[in-house]
Amino acid sequence: MNRLRFATRRLVAMAVAGSLGVLAASVTHASDHLDTPTVIADPAADIGDLFAWTSPDGRRLNLVMTIVAHQFSDRLQYVFHVDSGARFRKTTATTSIACRFDAANLAECWAGDADYVRGDASKPAGLEGRNRRLRVFAGLRDDPFFNNVKGVRAGLGVAAAALQGGAVVDAAGCPAFGDATSREVLDRWRHTDGGPATNFLAGWTSAALVVAIDLDVVDTGGKLLAVWASVRKPPADESPVAPRAKTDGIPARPTLGEPIERVGRALTGNGLLGPLAPNDVSGRRKEEYNRAAPSDWPQFSTDIQQTLGLYDGFDGRCGNQWYVDAYPELPTLRYAALANLLADDRLWIDARATACTRYLAVELAEAERPGTAAGDCGGRTPSYDVIDAFRSLLVGGNTTGADDGVEHDDRAHSTVEFPFLAAP
Repeated sequence: MNRLRFATRRLVAMAVAGSLGVLAASVTHASDHLDTPTVIADPAADIGDLFAWTSPDGRRLNLVMTIVAHQFSDRLQYVFHVDSGARFRKTTATTSIACRFDAANLAECWAGDADYVRGDASKPAGLEGRNRRLRVFAGLRDDPFFNNVKGVRAGLGVAAAALQGGAVVDAAGCPAFGDATSREVLDRWRHTDGGPATNFLAGWTSAALVVAIDLDVVDTGGKLLAVWASVRKPPADESPVAPRAKTDGIPARPTLGEPIERVGRALTGNGLLGPLAPNDVSGRRKEEYNRAAPSDWPQFSTDIQQTLGLYDGFDGRCGNQWYVDAYPELPTLRYAALANLLADDRLWIDARATACTRYLAVELAEAERPGTAAGDCGGRTPSYDVIDAFRSLLVGGNTTGADDGVEHDDRAHSTVEFPFLAAP
């Protein structure tokens, strides 16, 4: 089918999913939501969002995984993966914090071989590990994700109408919207039903798995950390890993099973993968994405590249997206560098920094001057406006400019007081 006809038919579903995590058939409650048949069948396997940042005292890494269902499953494993290294995208060590739950919702978590907890982790104080290197909370919390769904949908409707009206799509996949169309798109994004922007997700509750872990447990490869999360189906025999060299009172860790869902940065997998394909094709590709081993992630850069041009055109200019200057002489490869970066779907954190104020701070510093420290931990705290920052980078190459008018959640969350997310 003609690329323009594909874009016209599916732009609204794609862009809403990419910018807000909204599927064509339902409104999201997280930045990654119901993206494959597997997680649609079991919302307890559906990761909503991943948050990761360093503590202000420089001692701990804080991790949060929200689950779309209001409970955890006793048939799944919930895992934080922390890769570490001395250089951006060159990690050399990995530590996994793996948790499972029984039918009574008692949690059991391992921080590599360094610490272990078991018991009721649903009270706000959580559970402290036997070796005091780890603290875990697992229970209902207010979901910190926020967005203006209605406004963005209205803006995307304007863009879809322009495509239907004959807007030209260039060789890289960027539509040529006129100035008036672009102004109207961006203006509608910032309002709800023509009035002030409102948070569609106010009051939403999710199950939250929250971990605070000593940094020296997870930074063995270096101070640059790359974090991602997965939900896995345990092996049939739940066999443990190889025995330890010493006895430390910690039960043997179970072998990690087959991944069925994964998340790194907000919106990448769900929003940029296969939006121009028919639903069945897109669903199969996302299943492959969720189950792929990290060594296979680069194969998805081509899929992502095919989507980025649509975002680039929303401000009426093609070629001003983040990272596009890598291939100025080859327009068909305009988005290859950014697609390659996003395919490595891990949330980057500079553990040398104790201030965490800017989403994608590590990636942005590396893009501006490779090898330069960001001076900010980056990562993602519960207060970051990740939707506006990410969408603005895809639209105009800056972290502002394509805003949805909602700048914070309706509840106050913490970056210092465990378990960080507000009570439901």
